[in-house]
Amino acid sequence: MSGFVKILLILVSSILVNNYVLSRFLGICPFIGVSKRVETAFGMGMAVTFVMALASVITYLVQYLILVPLNLEFLQTIAFILVIAALVQLVEMIIQKMSPTLYEALGVYLPLITTNCAVLGVAIINITEGYNLVETLFSGIGAAIGFMIAIVLFAGIRERIELSDIPDAFKDFPIALITASLMAVAFLGFSGLV
Repeated sequence: MSGFVKILLILVSSILVNNYVLSRFLGICPFIGVSKRVETAFGMGMAVTFVMALASVITYLVQYLILVPLNLEFLQTIAFILVIAALVQLVEMIIQKMSPTLYEALGVYLPLITTNCAVLGVAIINITEGYNLVETLFSGIGAAIGFMIAIVLFAGIRERIELSDIPDAFKDFPIALITASLMAVAFLGFSGLV
């Protein structure tokens, strides 16, 4: 299989088939918490895209340039979390300077990217799958795009639901969970594509 075809398969798989939110169920906290408005969901998606793509590459380099040569693979999770935390701090400072309104809208969920299991999951899965550096980069980008698609679609649906007449027992969180589960079922339709 050629390199271009493999990268294309990795992208399609990360975005649709193995969507980290709707198929692997990673990153649910920001998915539910920041998805009330499309604008904030898109901002969160962009922040996660930046962190996930950079974290994928940097954790790959940490794994194969530091941990493996020094036989410290058992420190993988801790090292990866430190890399992700540093990247999130960088993103937080950039967003605070560039868009204070987005910074305020994201609130506590922006620092929570540090503990977003989807970012750590992508980094670990890239190593587990044995991807090279380029494949790792595209896997991280694909996972981030999949996250952004899921959260923006979910936010759009939640905005429409606010205008709908639904029973009181289902308002807010219960209808959000039902909607998320229906989206996950819909994304199951992509299974077998790759």
